[in-house]
Amino acid sequence: MSGVRTLRPEVAHRVGAELGEGPVWDARRGELLFVDILAGRLHRAGAEGVATLLELDQNLGAALPAADGSVLLVTRSGFRVLDRDSGTTGTLLDVLGDRRDLRFNDAKVDPAGRCLAGTLSLVDAERDCALLVLSDGPRVDTVVPDVGLSNGLGWSPDGRRLYYADTKSGAVAAYLYDPDTGRVGDAAPFAPDLGSPDGLCVDGTGAVWVALWDGSQVRRFTPDGRLDTVLELPVPHVTSCAFGDDDGQTLYITTARSGLSAADLARTPQAGDVFAVRPGVGAPPAVPWRPVAVGVDGTEGR
Repeated sequence: MSGVRTLRPEVAHRVGAELGEGPVWDARRGELLFVDILAGRLHRAGAEGVATLLELDQNLGAALPAADGSVLLVTRSGFRVLDRDSGTTGTLLDVLGDRRDLRFNDAKVDPAGRCLAGTLSLVDAERDCALLVLSDGPRVDTVVPDVGLSNGLGWSPDGRRLYYADTKSGAVAAYLYDPDTGRVGDAAPFAPDLGSPDGLCVDGTGAVWVALWDGSQVRRFTPDGRLDTVLELPVPHVTSCAFGDDDGQTLYITTARSGLSAADLARTPQAGDVFAVRPGVGAPPAVPWRPVAVGVDGTEGR
């Protein structure tokens, strides 16, 4: 690929996660948070290494630092809140109940502090998933319906573009977005033909970094959709990425062991570890989740 820079991240934290996902830099505590979805574990990583903060008895799709110091947990069926001081969790909203055909997957906080979270079909149903927003009430409202497999989310630096990966479509789309209201407008193609795009993040220049499941790569696309950097990883399942460290210049990358045979794992022993690279660009810390008002009248959207 002429004119495309290639970098090779190195292992930053040895984890061996079944399905490592959702890296986010918690600027308040100066640490990286990430989850192992299938194990239901929330990990923290800092200078002293990796520690497990929490282990649930259900899948854990994402963990998002909140403005009040708590952590919003996006579980298999809905939303819980972790009190970091006591280590206890409480249910905020159960959305899916006992449904076994869906679970929540990736989630992110928008520029105004809203949580957007999407679902994944466990029975390979076509277009049965959606992107939802957690609102006051609490309740959820549908943002993007008829999704194949809801995955990576990120916003342009001005908040006016929402980048969204529907893994089943093999593409990342760019939606018009109003950060004041949270309303999503029309979508335009951005990065097509990616195979299985997974998690993503946006750097301070507006470029989009997309992790490729079964692709052994993270690809960087400039705001006009041009591929200019490829990160090559020695593992097949690359799941997501996020900028962190005190200067925001380190890109952390999560990976997975799930779905790999014993022979695969013997060839790729670093599968499930967290990788890192300093690519010469960075991003501001993640916007903390703004806790929703509880007890507000409203009808649950889904």
